[in-house]
Amino acid sequence: MNILMVLDHEFPADIRVEKEIQTLIFAGHAVDLACYTQKNRKHVEEAIGFKILRKSISKFILKTSVGALKFPFYFNFWYSFLEYLIKNNNYNAIHVHDLPLAKVGYDLSRKHNLKFILDLHENWPVLMDLSPHTKSLLGRFLHSNRQWLEYERKYATLADGVVVVADEMKNRLLNKGVVNNKIFTVPNTTDIDIYNNLKDNSSNSNNLILFYSGGINKHRGIEIIIMGLGKMSLPSNFSFWIVGKGRNEAQLKNLVNELNLNKCVHFLGWKSQKEVYELTLQSDVTVIPHLKNEHSDNTSPNKIFHYMLAKKPVIASNCNYIQNIIEKENCGIIYKNDSPDDFVEKLKMLLKDSDRRSLLGENGYKAVINNYNWENTSKALINLYKTFN
Repeated sequence: MNILMVLDHEFPADIRVEKEIQTLIFAGHAVDLACYTQKNRKHVEEAIGFKILRKSISKFILKTSVGALKFPFYFNFWYSFLEYLIKNNNYNAIHVHDLPLAKVGYDLSRKHNLKFILDLHENWPVLMDLSPHTKSLLGRFLHSNRQWLEYERKYATLADGVVVVADEMKNRLLNKGVVNNKIFTVPNTTDIDIYNNLKDNSSNSNNLILFYSGGINKHRGIEIIIMGLGKMSLPSNFSFWIVGKGRNEAQLKNLVNELNLNKCVHFLGWKSQKEVYELTLQSDVTVIPHLKNEHSDNTSPNKIFHYMLAKKPVIASNCNYIQNIIEKENCGIIYKNDSPDDFVEKLKMLLKDSDRRSLLGENGYKAVINNYNWENTSKALINLYKTFN
């Protein structure tokens, strides 16, 4: 099939989208990727095996996306762009990443007799409800969680196929009233070669390193970790490395100062993916501290598979998807997401028992090698497209 993929942000980088494209190309499909640009990137660019087709977007049009269900500016931008591409290319399917452009993708698919695939990376209605920009006076006027839930139910039902990142997300959609027998789960798993040519020197170090990588926002739960560390008598060789950026960083640094943790809590900033992998290998325990909500319960963070593949035990909050994997594979320990005290108890268990850390790490590694890897889990994406033959 000739597939038009649609991504409503900049590309690169989006690792999941690129992996999906390469999987489909390997399966014999042809793919073009449509996206916007604010960075004056080329409007037509040849990537490895596919074309990137871009259209410049103004700040005003982009900002109106939060109110797209009430005002048509953002949708109109995409209708115009995608209509042009479809008329000038022989596509068989339109594959829309994430919920916002579902209406655009569906309408154009019916107008031009294309298959419509809706690829849901996130629990979008809940994610938007958690976002600070929907809490302002203007945000509350433009955003309606009820409307987004109705929108999600409508277009996930109308789609010729739906891709989700977790079975928990699939069950959530069905429980919300979505009627579709073509919902395929493609988790955010990893390629098994990401640590090739990188050395794990953690066993040769006298340090004990707790490691987090990702966004630094309120719902990520890093505050709970820092509060917990403030309650502990920490070993002199202990460090907590935080890799990433986000709007909550200044507040967390203030909390570190208040709790006199400056010597052991280190904000390392944004790092390249290779640098993140190298730092992961240097660590002893990894952490996924997301606060529990309807979004974190139903999504698949790729960091869990990176940690497991690195043979690092995972201490994680009790979000459904993450908890299910960790308990099934015995590759870490779960704590109550909003309890610094429970986190402390679980961290102490791991810090004092190197044999247990090794066992949990080995269990996670084997689970990724045998099951939770992209080569295996991406088969569901190929199988979805096979249903259109």
